[in-house]
Amino acid sequence: MMMTTPAQPAGFIGRAAAPPYPRKTPIAVTGVWLAEALDDPADALAAWDDGSHAILPAGWRFDTVRIPAELVHAAADSAIHSTLAEHLADFGGPVICDPARWYYALVPPQTSETWASGLARCLSRGAWLGVPRTDLTEHAHLHWCVPMEYPARLCDPGAVAALIERGHGQLTPERTEFRHPR
Repeated sequence: MMMTTPAQPAGFIGRAAAPPYPRKTPIAVTGVWLAEALDDPADALAAWDDGSHAILPAGWRFDTVRIPAELVHAAADSAIHSTLAEHLADFGGPVICDPARWYYALVPPQTSETWASGLARCLSRGAWLGVPRTDLTEHAHLHWCVPMEYPARLCDPGAVAALIERGHGQLTPERTEFRHPR
């Protein structure tokens, strides 16, 4: 006969029963920080909970540099996800990847005011960005190529600009001097 104590229900055999519903992974502190860019952060949290991405405004918590994928691939001399993630980690902050064509480096707010590169656009107030769950790093859909480690730790705009220039240099053929035949 099994003995139970008041803290253990009858039939307790040493581990808690599974909840009657699937447990959802809690959103990280960085997710809450990002969600607070909205007037109602619960909207973003609900979207992530449903497996979707949240649409967040740029210009409040972050600006974002939208970089064409071909520039990133050229700068890294690779299209392999892990190699790209290593290169993008040099930015010092989070990068979102839309595998179809763009990388989005999250940079400090007001970066757009001083952004000088014509090769990639810096988006700020008035722009909206699809932001995946903070733990979504699979590379088949919108995902974090470089996840956000801490709230407010954003990419260094100078490092982002340098990578863009390096990629452009790789894609642009060297100038040669043309000589007319004599």
